[in-house]
Amino acid sequence: MDYLWTPWRMAYIRGEKKPAGGCIFCKLAAVQDDNGQIIARSGYVYVTLNLYPYNNGHLMVIPNQHTDTPENLPTEALTDLMQTTNRALAVLRAAYNPPAFNLGANIGPAAGAGIAEHYHFHIVPRWPGDANFMTTVAHTRVIPDTLDNIYHELKAIWHRLYPEGG
Repeated sequence: MDYLWTPWRMAYIRGEKKPAGGCIFCKLAAVQDDNGQIIARSGYVYVTLNLYPYNNGHLMVIPNQHTDTPENLPTEALTDLMQTTNRALAVLRAAYNPPAFNLGANIGPAAGAGIAEHYHFHIVPRWPGDANFMTTVAHTRVIPDTLDNIYHELKAIWHRLYPEGG
């Protein structure tokens, strides 16, 4: 029998990763030392790794403004969000050459939002066969790299493609 070891998920299973008090995305937006999570920042949004990814390279674009819906964001923030999303797509293509992507947001708990109080936009690279038997039968995702490696690779590519930042 083969085993898949995912020790980084144990803190999530135990509930140890849930910060006490306040919005996790607001806290992350405010820190100077991103602890290996923030790939890039722009005027209104930042790009971070999803700590519990659906696929290798699963990113989120998160507005600095705390809001539960994009309807409350000013036009400049919405424009920045989509321009930054396009940059993230280019970075992911350069890193992994995925043939497809899922882009979207879960707005509200009934839609599946894990952190419903702070709107965020998901970018999930996709490959043929990535929803294989492990996902459909065993309900297990296989991520072939560590979050630390993914962070360093994507951040380096981002800064190579966009040396001015954002």
